[in-house]
Amino acid sequence: MKLYEYETKNILKEYGIPTPRGEVTANPSQARMAAAGLKPPFAVKAQVLVAGRGKARGILFANSAAEVEKAAEKLFDKQIKGIPVKKILIEEKIPIKKELYTGITIDRAERKYALITSDSGGVDIEEIAAKSPEKIVKTFLDPRVSFEVSNAQEIAERMGYGGSQQTLLADALEKIIRAGMDYDAELIEVNPLAETADGRFVAVDARLIMDDNALYRHKEYQEKLFAAERENTPQETEALRNDLAYVKLDGDIGVVGNGAGLVMATLDMIQHYGGKPADFLDLGGGAPVERITAALKIVLADSKVKALLINILGGMTRCDDVARGIVEAKISLNPKLPIVVRLVGTNEEEGKRILNESGMQVLDSMEEAARLAVKIANA
Repeated sequence: MKLYEYETKNILKEYGIPTPRGEVTANPSQARMAAAGLKPPFAVKAQVLVAGRGKARGILFANSAAEVEKAAEKLFDKQIKGIPVKKILIEEKIPIKKELYTGITIDRAERKYALITSDSGGVDIEEIAAKSPEKIVKTFLDPRVSFEVSNAQEIAERMGYGGSQQTLLADALEKIIRAGMDYDAELIEVNPLAETADGRFVAVDARLIMDDNALYRHKEYQEKLFAAERENTPQETEALRNDLAYVKLDGDIGVVGNGAGLVMATLDMIQHYGGKPADFLDLGGGAPVERITAALKIVLADSKVKALLINILGGMTRCDDVARGIVEAKISLNPKLPIVVRLVGTNEEEGKRILNESGMQVLDSMEEAARLAVKIANA
């Protein structure tokens, strides 16, 4: 689950990490009122769940409340990478002496957190990592071992800081790490972590991606996941409600499978035969009839889909359950488009019998199923 900048900063504040004073607003007049209670100059920041907002002109600056209102009007009329702006964060603009970078993610090969820091932060951090890798400091963190302030001081020293500033930076790093671990972050990023003119360190921009599997530990965010103002499409929201992994793509062949690897292989096979997949939808293991029916409803709701390919390799997911879900969805939705099914594995014969009795042909080969789906879509 991706959190908005203001949500991430609220978490950072809980841990005592300095952030600019600000307020979230939902229209230009609210933005002007918020600015009236803050000190100029101002940063006017679109709240969208995509990276690269700065380069997309999603952050504007203003010197008065009237200018804030005009900037907000521009942003509310704007889309950032196709996402409409529904909320804007008005903040006091921080006088920055130097921009640093701090990020924590998961290194699955090491089975540890990876703390990534740099004394060169800002919008071009990716370019810095590519051209000047020596500026990037990577430190592995074992979640089973306590991370001490002394460890953070070593990192701050490697970033070029000593004395009281080293202590302040180490304190900020330790708190960011603790916040990321406590909130089950797949990624927590502060960019820039700004060194100010008076020697403080302030989280000027921040984002956090929380592990969906840990949302039960964070009930307030689990409830927000389905909120109307979040940037999920109706299909994405329905997929979340039914524990389905769904990603919308730009093709015309709907895809449903069980297991991320199998679904990815299906997408590759469709493209190999000259087709374009319309989605990635993984049922997961042991999917019941209800979840299978929900999956088909989600894919068939896409008006661009010309054919649906269902690829099942039954293990925990039983082929007869899949077949019942397909038949139930076909009866309730009455789709006009063709459905191609490849069904192999647990209770395969029963699944094929159920589908054959409903007038559907079942294939044994993924290659054959993909070729047929592409042929139908291109007809």
